[in-house]
Amino acid sequence: MVMKMDLGNWSAAGNAAEAGDKPLAIEARGLIKRFDGFTAVDGIDLTVEEGAIYGILGPNGAGKTTTLRMLLGIIDPDKGVRRVLGHDSPHEVAHAIGYLPEERGLYPAMRAYEAIAFVGALRGLPLAEGRRRARLLLEEHGLGFAADRQIRQLSKGMAQQVQILGTLVHKPRLVVFDEPFSGLDALNQGRLERMMRSLAEAGTTVIFSTHVIAHAERLCDEVAIIAGGKVPFAGPVDVARDRIRPQVRLETRMQDGEWRRALPADARREGNFWYFSLPESGVEPLLRALIEGEAGILSLSIERAGLHDAFVAIAGEAAAKALEEDTPEEERQ
Repeated sequence: MVMKMDLGNWSAAGNAAEAGDKPLAIEARGLIKRFDGFTAVDGIDLTVEEGAIYGILGPNGAGKTTTLRMLLGIIDPDKGVRRVLGHDSPHEVAHAIGYLPEERGLYPAMRAYEAIAFVGALRGLPLAEGRRRARLLLEEHGLGFAADRQIRQLSKGMAQQVQILGTLVHKPRLVVFDEPFSGLDALNQGRLERMMRSLAEAGTTVIFSTHVIAHAERLCDEVAIIAGGKVPFAGPVDVARDRIRPQVRLETRMQDGEWRRALPADARREGNFWYFSLPESGVEPLLRALIEGEAGILSLSIERAGLHDAFVAIAGEAAAKALEEDTPEEERQ
């Protein structure tokens, strides 16, 4: 789970570790960034445990990329503090970080294995070792046949996979993906999801930004919902979903009777079914009233809210609509 702490006192991280919690890969407090008078990020707090898969979820323009760049030290915040892998300066641990930017780019004339080795070399990996690892990675991910092909000879999806492998070739402790699923077909999106899970299982921290709720819901231990440069929620996915009470669908044989008094005020009828929020008292008193009132229960189901509904409740209808508009149909997998 995400651990909340006052980053004005970095020793709190040590105290948390002594208490048995996992160490933190990312600590950030009060991050603010302005560009030409526009506030892109407005007081963001984030904490991410090592080995977690953490999603930053929000529509385009919400501040996701700016936040990631501040965490990585690509740009500095105007206000606020950050700590990465236990260091006050992200540059001190750049060799232990892998970063896939939203703007993809590889040299078209480079061969695939050379491109991977080159990205690794930028993080301090010796070029000869990078070349060796690159060929192994390409083989492991079904791209061994393309190792000696130039980037310009690869499909867009294959080139993106090569860039992802370049992000991993130096075996980083922290991997940051900015909109990694954009441009990938459903098959390669599934492969990338499996890769992320494998990284986390091996102890690597994975942070990714996305505007596709389905990916965040399937992958993430925790999420930060970002809208308008602010984070109205950061924490476990289950906690976000619990912001909305579970929804009940009830079908009865009888149309009316004393049992209807047991239905909550928000109950609405659609065809043969009643829909309403699960009462705070739980389902047992409701079932008792239905049975004693001889409603004739034909079916009753309780559905927990999804992350999409939670996003709407937390960030608002406008942010949710922007999120949907940003998501092409093929990415809503």
